[in-house]
Amino acid sequence: MRAVITVIGKDMVGILAKVSTACAQANVNVAEVTQSILDQYFAMIMLVDIDGMTCSLEELKNSIDASVPTMTVHVMHEDIFNSMHRI
Repeated sequence: MRAVITVIGKDMVGILAKVSTACAQANVNVAEVTQSILDQYFAMIMLVDIDGMTCSLEELKNSIDASVPTMTVHVMHEDIFNSMHRI
C-alpha cells in the first residue's frame, strides 16, 4: 500500500529531513520524492510505502505537521488520491 504526502509553504532549511524523519519514525518508506522551490515557496510530493506503518495516516499527518508547523501538509492513501484525480 502507498500514500501521497504533499508539503507546501515558505522555504526553510531542513523540510525534507524533518518530513523524512517523521516518516522513518512511523516505519514509512519514502519510495519517490519530487520537490521544487519557486521564488521563496517550497513544494514537495512524496510517494511512500505504508505497508509496515506503525500508526494511522492521521497520526502520520499530525507528526509531519508537528515537525514543519509553518507548512501545509496533506497525507492521503494512494487509492483516494487516484480517485480524486481521475477524469
